[in-house]
Amino acid sequence: MRHDVDRAHPANNVNNVNGAHDPDDADKVAGLRAGTEVGDVTDAALAAWPLPQHSVLDDKEQRGRVLVIAGSIDVPGAAILAGIAALHAGAGKLVVATPQAVAVPIATQLLEARVLGLDFTADAGLAGASRDALQEAVEQATVVVIGPGMHGDQARACMDVALRGPASTRMVVDAAALDTLRPALQAQRADGHADPPPRLLTPHAGEAAALLGMPRDEVVADPLRAARQLSARHGAWVALKGPTTVIVAPDGATAWRHVAECAGLGTSGSGDVLAGLIGGLAARGAGLDQAAVWGVALHARAGHRLTAGGAALGFLARELSAEVPFLMTEMGSPTDHHAD
Repeated sequence: MRHDVDRAHPANNVNNVNGAHDPDDADKVAGLRAGTEVGDVTDAALAAWPLPQHSVLDDKEQRGRVLVIAGSIDVPGAAILAGIAALHAGAGKLVVATPQAVAVPIATQLLEARVLGLDFTADAGLAGASRDALQEAVEQATVVVIGPGMHGDQARACMDVALRGPASTRMVVDAAALDTLRPALQAQRADGHADPPPRLLTPHAGEAAALLGMPRDEVVADPLRAARQLSARHGAWVALKGPTTVIVAPDGATAWRHVAECAGLGTSGSGDVLAGLIGGLAARGAGLDQAAVWGVALHARAGHRLTAGGAALGFLARELSAEVPFLMTEMGSPTDHHAD
């Protein structure tokens, strides 16, 4: 369903994006990417850092393949939310890997995807054939999104496979998979394996607190400090989610700040959508930094658009990603353009 946009709301005002903007904006974004300051994610900053463009002559292979490893018997919808979001962000192909028990129900709701049913052993390890099939899917993926809606033991088994992907594959690590990343990295390095693919972590404050072993209130009080600690500990990009989302580079120096001002985004499944959006943008060719910055911004603007009629709460996470293709076009980064 399309909604009228409240152009008076700052988050929906894209005039700066579609029209002229300060010529210093590009220099500012370059400075942020070089790690010289903490920058706010604004329309002007996004305009100076447009998403990769695709010709109408491109096919789906050229917009990347997203592998979403997600879902469980009690939370199968997380795989659907993340997968649909990846496609709405412009990814060309989608594969979903999920427990065998929910693979068929998910496939009937996610018609555009190949759905890979995974069999787990009694101790939550991956059965041999499923491990081989998941490894093949990881090797073929441009981006792996892992964690939404998963149980910890199953996420751990899948993480061990996902980290063995090629260096060109990027990873978005969310939800239950966050707890499994560091132990899996340590185990692989102890075994002498090569460095794993580049990674982006997407915790909320509670998850960040658990990973850092500190009270949640401390994370909320200083999210930038917490995000920098997480990035240093995991050698990864971090997007620490909240009313103010902080995105930090692995070196801890480069950082962005985005203020959403949309209470409705705090709803079940919203984080699954964000993980999928970031994965889809990265599949199209955006770096993890740009995919995170644009993904967070588009996620928030979709929320504002859904509240444009005056209701601040009550929209569903499943409604968010359908707004994204229209928002990308309005914000100057359509999914495709005519070839010259």
